[in-house]
Amino acid sequence: MAKITYISGPIVKAELEGESPKLLEVAFVGEDKLIGEVVAIQENTITIQVYETTDGLKLKEPVKLSGEMLKAVLAPGLLGSIYDGIERPLEKLGERIERGKSVFPVSKDKRWHFVPLKRKGEKINEGEIFGYVTEGNIKHFLTAPLGIKGTIDAIEEGGEYTVEEELLTLDSGQTLTMVQEWPVRFPRKFRKRLNPDIPLITGQRIIDFLFPIAKGGTASIPGGFGTGKTILQQTLAKWCDADIIVYIGCGERGNEMTEVLEEFPELEDPRTGKKLIERTILIANTSNMPVSAREASIYLGITIAEYFRDMGYHVALMADSTSRWAEAMRELSTRMGELPIEEGFPAYLSSRIAGVYERAGFVETLSGSVGSLTIIGAVSPPGGDFSEPVTRHTRRFTSVFWALDKELANARFYPAINYTQSYSAYGGTVRKWWEEIYRNWYELRSWMMKLLQEDDKLQRIVKLLGSEALPEEQKLIVEISHFIKEVFLQQNAFDPIDAYCPPERQIKIAEILKTLYQWWEACLKEKGIPIKILKEQKVVEEILRLRFVEKIPENIIEKIEETYKNLLKSYSEWEK
Repeated sequence: MAKITYISGPIVKAELEGESPKLLEVAFVGEDKLIGEVVAIQENTITIQVYETTDGLKLKEPVKLSGEMLKAVLAPGLLGSIYDGIERPLEKLGERIERGKSVFPVSKDKRWHFVPLKRKGEKINEGEIFGYVTEGNIKHFLTAPLGIKGTIDAIEEGGEYTVEEELLTLDSGQTLTMVQEWPVRFPRKFRKRLNPDIPLITGQRIIDFLFPIAKGGTASIPGGFGTGKTILQQTLAKWCDADIIVYIGCGERGNEMTEVLEEFPELEDPRTGKKLIERTILIANTSNMPVSAREASIYLGITIAEYFRDMGYHVALMADSTSRWAEAMRELSTRMGELPIEEGFPAYLSSRIAGVYERAGFVETLSGSVGSLTIIGAVSPPGGDFSEPVTRHTRRFTSVFWALDKELANARFYPAINYTQSYSAYGGTVRKWWEEIYRNWYELRSWMMKLLQEDDKLQRIVKLLGSEALPEEQKLIVEISHFIKEVFLQQNAFDPIDAYCPPERQIKIAEILKTLYQWWEACLKEKGIPIKILKEQKVVEEILRLRFVEKIPENIIEKIEETYKNLLKSYSEWEK
């Protein structure tokens, strides 16, 4: 037992009375037994960050140590659930859990149909699958917890069981249920990392085609207020081809998180036709909730995501936003009196950010299957300044950078990803996958990127003098780049056709745009036909409507070729 000697918001200090605490041990603070975590130990004084509001807490109230670290409860029933930052279920919107109340994350009464995959007398090792239950459209595989192995002495037959009923007994006398626990701040084990060479298909052309992310990869979405970070993350959660979605609302405004909590249960899953929430776990820790729990919510979400990854699933985790998580660290660090570095952030900011993104990966699990955890974190730099510490350090530890642009957002150009500032390190690793669909994918992508970069240089002149001041060769670049932006890069998340663009359709549109460019270039070089006349051809209108057409006409490339062949011919006859 210990007694409180200091209170500063969520930071509480207590004087020990003969106990020997562990760092990161869970503590119950005060008469209300508020849940907290030991974050510093100095002689006979411990510092605790409390995950609940400390209003009304008094000096000399007791502090009881639990002997255990903060753990996530992992069991059937997680999918479709909404939790706060320390995994207490929020069954209703706006619901507040009583202070100090500990609530089991999943139902103890619900019965699940267990299907055994092992038999009596067989050996089982840690992480191995011994059975499954069906949760929605997902087979929820049950694995032996880490450190557990031996010969199966008894295993229950298929039937209905609760999460706490014993299903398997080992020769050592150890028993297994459907429930596992895991310390949230420690990565779960796997056999080995694999090369992330399969793209996470999102249906967003600018992402999949130009700045792809691999399954098991890491991405950051930096952008100022109003640039569409939350909408983009919700779009990715809906359309990406991950099996499981973990969405963390970390320190965001309450109205934004309310939209997520209200919309996700109503959204139709394009993969199954059922509700998207059935394969989604939501963790809500808004800006008006205790700041300490905000700091813990990221680790909770990653631990749950790793649990499903270990079953052999591809999991996508959306964190919105990691800036608020870093701000929580800054507030806690300041209250603890730690030495700050730039902009008041603690010295360990960089290592904490690295520790989060390092838990992503494409791996071979302990059960021998293959799974992945992709982490996509939104960053909210004040004033859209990408040089501030959180954005800068996040950029160091993520392989994809989707930079959102305020000017594009103001122009209603969505997704507002700035193609000159963004990049992806996975272009080479996913190349083989794309080239199985289209042999010249890499060349087509390189052509588009090069053209957009040349256009960016020319836009400075266009803004000053107008496009008419350019020679025809440069007008060609500017006009085709305009088509690329309008037809390819821009995408309407609310249009039933344009919201999702499969890889084959992306390649077809890009191929059409390149064909148009090649014919314009030929017309310009061979006959000097002005860009103004090339733009007036009827086929151009058809190209501009492509992204809203359900089925792209199969003969459109032939139509482009025929149009400009006839144009060349008519110019030749005029010259005669």
